[in-house]
Amino acid sequence: MTLSRIELADWRAVHSWASLAEVCRFQTWGPNTEEQTRAFVMTAVEAWSHTPQQRFAHVARVDGDVVGMGELHIRSRGQRQGEITYAVHPRVWGQGVGTSIGKQLLARGFEDLELHRIHATCDPRNLGSARVLGKLGMIREGRHRHTALIRDGWRDSDMFSILEDEWRAVTPSTRSPQE
Repeated sequence: MTLSRIELADWRAVHSWASLAEVCRFQTWGPNTEEQTRAFVMTAVEAWSHTPQQRFAHVARVDGDVVGMGELHIRSRGQRQGEITYAVHPRVWGQGVGTSIGKQLLARGFEDLELHRIHATCDPRNLGSARVLGKLGMIREGRHRHTALIRDGWRDSDMFSILEDEWRAVTPSTRSPQE
């Protein structure tokens, strides 16, 4: 699985899961119309040109096929804080794609952007996402109550995070010795 910058041409692949109720079940967005997905992808592509850049949106490819996406958001440059998010097409659920997306986003956040803390949230009912965050070495910090109004009512959010020293302790560096 590889991550690459999202491109306008990726909108149809993104729509193939953003239009599905099971993917959007725990989200404030979706199921998307084609227009909503195109607008989302356009905004994600444009974010790459902002200075300073706050949002790094990527698509996940397996054998050239876009099967998911992940984003790293800078929440505070001064405090070196970031957040990761991801979505994966249901046809590849349970195959490690979400975990691979998360690992690559954490590497970019800690190695390239020199962040200190990266967090992620998930609906407590989303057991698959909680498992992914645990596999990434993220620690569940607690539950924030009623953080989002979604289709079936108010959603709680479980907060997970990992600190740079925790990540470095379990992850071999991808930097070359010359860096």
